[in-house]
Amino acid sequence: MSVSRSTLRGTALALASPMLAALALLAAPSLEARAAGEVNVYSYREPGLTDPIFKTFEKETGIKVNVIYSRDGLIERIAAEGRNSPADILLTPDSGLLIRAKEAGITQPLTSKVIEESVDAALRDPEGHWVALTRRARVVYASKERVQQDQITYEELADPKWKGKICVRSGQHTYNIALIASIIAHDGEEKAEAWLKGLRDNLARKPAGGDREGVRDIHAGLCDLAISNTYYMAAMLKNPEQKVWAESVRIIFPNAADRGTHVNVSGASLIAHAPNKDNAVKLVEYLASPEAQEIYAERNGEYPVIAGAKTSDLVKSWGELKADPIPLSEIAKLRKKASELVDKVRFDAGPSS
Repeated sequence: MSVSRSTLRGTALALASPMLAALALLAAPSLEARAAGEVNVYSYREPGLTDPIFKTFEKETGIKVNVIYSRDGLIERIAAEGRNSPADILLTPDSGLLIRAKEAGITQPLTSKVIEESVDAALRDPEGHWVALTRRARVVYASKERVQQDQITYEELADPKWKGKICVRSGQHTYNIALIASIIAHDGEEKAEAWLKGLRDNLARKPAGGDREGVRDIHAGLCDLAISNTYYMAAMLKNPEQKVWAESVRIIFPNAADRGTHVNVSGASLIAHAPNKDNAVKLVEYLASPEAQEIYAERNGEYPVIAGAKTSDLVKSWGELKADPIPLSEIAKLRKKASELVDKVRFDAGPSS
């Protein structure tokens, strides 16, 4: 009896189909589990800070955290990747980058009752495109030897009595742009411009380096005051070479007696085409949990964003932080004007400009 080739083919397919179906059923759960068990993070924040938090999250949830770290270019990378971007979350060390990400159109609103209930509205984008995860104050570091006063205001930094005694990094750095924007918000553009000129004329050198270099130069006697973020104190104390710099200064919280000290934040955004959106929301919620907040606070000398999370003993030793209550979203609207003022007064050209 002869059997046609087409009949044999049909018979083989019929026999194979149940086996293929069974294999598909076996494979499907593992693929689904793998897809459900990942979240991809693009991070400007250094691995030494975030890795311990991600490891704890992985242990508690079973969700694997894949991370790409870079000091710059991540917003541009996500924009170039477009809909094909594997990124779920962007982590930044500054509100300016969060705002830039939103303006670049690479983020989407993050809807979470957990976040809404735990993080104050002033520390969230009104449309949900970013949420703060830690706070740091923009303070004055003062020489223990040469500065006797323990109170100061940002406005006083323009007083001629400080001529030749202040060090700071570039006025166009995102930390300083946020501070200048807050001055505009409180005092108006005209007064902010006059203040910026006064601060420029009081500089000991052209704006340069980073926040730590200002403290270094206080130790060297080049200046008496430096404008810097609080967490750099913690960083310097951990560095054998820089510890002596840190020990030569003390922190003064500007405007502690009135409106409060300018506070910036690190934070997270949910990426517009996040392939693992549900896991991304879970990770952001975890980063805003007391457990993760206390890891941040202890390892990096930052302030938590949620009530009830403990501040480290070192941070407490600097004194009480009274934060300027103005919402970061309001400051964000004035960043462009702040940048324009920096150029207008030729701030980065230094005191002789």
